[in-house]
Amino acid sequence: MPANETGPSVKKKGRRARLIVLVMVLALLAGLGYGAYWSVDSVRASFPQTTGSLKVPGLIGTVDVKRDEHGIPQLYADSDEDLFRAQGFVHAQDRFWEMDVRRHMTSGRLSEMFGSGQVETDAFLRTLGWRQVAQAEYDTKLSPETKKYLQAYADGVNTYLKGKSGKSLSVEHAALKLSDDYAPEQWTPVDSVAWLKAMAWDLRGNMQDEIDRSLMSGKLSPQQINDLYPAYPFDRNKPIVEGGAVTGGKYVPQGQSGNGNGNGNGVGFGSQASVNPGTTTGLADDTTAQGASVGLRTGLTSLAKTLDEIPAILGPNGSGIGSNSWVIAGKYTTTGKPLLANDPHLSPQLPSVWYQMGLHCRAASPRCQYDVAGYTFSGMPGVVIGHNADIAWGMTNLGADVTDLYLEQVKPEGYLYGDKIVPFVTREETIKIAGGGEKKITVRTTNNGPLVSDRSDDLAGVGTRAPVAGSAPDRGDGYAVALRWTALDPGKSMDAVFKINRAKDFNSFRAAARDFEVPSQNLIYADNKGANGNIGYQAPGRVPIRTTGDGRMPAPGWDPKYAWKGGKDGNAGYIPQDEMPWALNPARGYIVTANQAVVESGTGAGKYPHVLTTDWGYGARSQRINDLIEAKTKDNGKISTDDMRTMQMDNSSEIAALLTPMLAKIQISDPDVRSAQKLLDGWNYTQEPDSAAAAYFNAVWRNILKLSFGDKMPKELRVEGSCMNVRAESTGPVDDLAETVRECGTRGPDSAQPDGGDRWFEVVRRLVKDEKSAWWQAPAARNKPATKTRDELFARAMKDARWELTAKLGKDQSTWSWGRMHQLTLKNQTIGTEGPGYLQWLLNRGPWNLGGGEATVNATGWNASSGYGVTWVPSMRMVVNLNDLDKSRWINLTGASGHAYHSHYTDQTTMWAKGELLEWPFGKAAVDKATVDTLTLKP
Repeated sequence: MPANETGPSVKKKGRRARLIVLVMVLALLAGLGYGAYWSVDSVRASFPQTTGSLKVPGLIGTVDVKRDEHGIPQLYADSDEDLFRAQGFVHAQDRFWEMDVRRHMTSGRLSEMFGSGQVETDAFLRTLGWRQVAQAEYDTKLSPETKKYLQAYADGVNTYLKGKSGKSLSVEHAALKLSDDYAPEQWTPVDSVAWLKAMAWDLRGNMQDEIDRSLMSGKLSPQQINDLYPAYPFDRNKPIVEGGAVTGGKYVPQGQSGNGNGNGNGVGFGSQASVNPGTTTGLADDTTAQGASVGLRTGLTSLAKTLDEIPAILGPNGSGIGSNSWVIAGKYTTTGKPLLANDPHLSPQLPSVWYQMGLHCRAASPRCQYDVAGYTFSGMPGVVIGHNADIAWGMTNLGADVTDLYLEQVKPEGYLYGDKIVPFVTREETIKIAGGGEKKITVRTTNNGPLVSDRSDDLAGVGTRAPVAGSAPDRGDGYAVALRWTALDPGKSMDAVFKINRAKDFNSFRAAARDFEVPSQNLIYADNKGANGNIGYQAPGRVPIRTTGDGRMPAPGWDPKYAWKGGKDGNAGYIPQDEMPWALNPARGYIVTANQAVVESGTGAGKYPHVLTTDWGYGARSQRINDLIEAKTKDNGKISTDDMRTMQMDNSSEIAALLTPMLAKIQISDPDVRSAQKLLDGWNYTQEPDSAAAAYFNAVWRNILKLSFGDKMPKELRVEGSCMNVRAESTGPVDDLAETVRECGTRGPDSAQPDGGDRWFEVVRRLVKDEKSAWWQAPAARNKPATKTRDELFARAMKDARWELTAKLGKDQSTWSWGRMHQLTLKNQTIGTEGPGYLQWLLNRGPWNLGGGEATVNATGWNASSGYGVTWVPSMRMVVNLNDLDKSRWINLTGASGHAYHSHYTDQTTMWAKGELLEWPFGKAAVDKATVDTLTLKP
């Protein structure tokens, strides 16, 4: 349920109360109340055994677990099932708390661990039905081989759990056991499959943009909304693939046979402009839904609040989760074989969402097929990103539009579809609550998906506030909001993980990618075949084909034109996998994917006939990477592994390069502001942590966004706590009598707008040419005159930034630095996020002063609406050397261990912050050389 705007919500009060109890218990465990001996014993009781031997029932043969000085394990076995059984055991040794919390989240059972404060979150997740979909995937979609591996993995986890509870699992479990006698249940294969649903949720594409555009329509005109969502700049920022075509039902890359071998800126803000169908109301088609707009916006406001409450395992979707990956052909590398880099940008977590591991068969055979290493997810078998002996692969979010929101007209007996009332498909759910009690809910589902509005009192009241007019249906018992999402249909993505791990060449890699249905990812590829190896790209994923509408706005669910149809047996029609873009050894010699447009859609030569999305990242990072590669390879230059690492740490700011020359020319009379302005003289636009210029510029940028866009946003998009006086709507005939009221933002800090990402770069790039655009108009404020032009607003932003930094960093500019403002604190994602601040040090670590920033290659993201703190990061970095895999390099955000006081809890973080990479041994000799601990698992 959304937070009460007049005070803390019941939900937050309930959650905080229970977490305070748990933190207090942890304080006792840490020795603040008990003796030091008991404290040390409790903490160390859960540390994993890493030497000697252990019996693991179910193993066919022995498994060696070899750990290096950072605790990163390499597993050696003689059968696939032994390998995955051992993987489950080792994951549980280091990360079972994380695994346990995650499975409770994916199944909507957090209340069982953390009490009544999580009931509404659980209810929303139960409504989505992740667990039911995962069960259906396991029962009906996955191959027998995959099921065998999943069961082996679960058996390994359960072997570890046998006889353990409380402090023998983790200090967090000890706190739960003391406060509520909690004991974990057995792990199941479906627990692993459900993790893919959480991954897909956080990478779900443009759902937040869809909500935001609709909410904007209550205050902004169609043209103003278009100003804020400009078209992708194909003329400046390259897409991933260029010039391909769909021919004979197959995508054919440019120059290949296809077989796979080998600006209107002057709109004012005084009143609503003329209606443009589908934009002013916030609905996809005003002709069929006119009049329902108020109810829709009310519902979407509530939905946005509900979404803010859902734990974001991977990152804040509203900021636009990003990632970088690129691959260089052998002809351009110092090694003569490809180099592949990847750094997914996700939410900073403690422990990191990634777990480094190697899975090796001692000898390849039909019963033992794996020799692979990379980044895994604790709770799921296999390697998600990494390399085997033949190929390497990386991932970035493709961002395909795979969600649609529908406004549904509902009655007690069902919902309107066409000219008929269709019964809901319903199921009952019981949410059990720690400490006793339960809550029962009914989930109602339409042909457009589950009614997410049922999970909020505000959303449920949409119909009571929705004025119906035009050709929209009568209100009846109200309107509701449904969610259609590809991940709610069972699929085979788990099959794809194992197939990719075994792939030997580009053909087998592409075949594996066909099953990677959700989330839709950009997959880059490299191999070591032939003289120079090969590089490639594949866009997999289940992407709907819409016969009406483009998915940018919520659709009228009662109109059959907007349903996802066209596939077999009346199921949704998706872009055929044969028609999804791909590339092999493009002529330019490299491939870059950084959430930019995959292809340019349209008709005619060189255009892609399908719409993957209209909400791409805008290419600031991708084009910077392209430029760096081109600069390095011109005149036959070569790129090394260290060059790839240097590119990953590039801190250059595109928006600073655009705006700084303009800021430098503005006449400033205030000597203190003029002094700050001089910091920008000679600055090279790089955002190093010790840079005073970067600190000042980013403060100016934030204030430009606030003055030009933020204060014009509806309150539903402005950050919580940002309050301003606005003119109340007049109820009488004389507008001059309208009163001024205080209006405060309602959006959470991670998803508020303007967030300052590269969409806003593009917005400002187009507007700066019009110095008198209405966007540059800002009203007078305390000792601040109104602005009417670009330079007036920029001057005011420079002044505001100067005094903001004085308050934050002190008056002495010589002490300013970007890193002091742009800090990363790693928080345990459960107990470490709430509770008394003086006790959070028990589980949290930091802060670290970081360089980089929003939409830079070193993408340490921050939301300009809420502050400068780091909200998402390169969650890991890797560079794979296909000429010598033992010379590959990797780093994790935190460390291998999830145990708060273990030496490997955050032992990689400082190196990560500096841009350093660890050696990544792969071959047997290299692994043996790096091994410091060996544990033998025996039958």
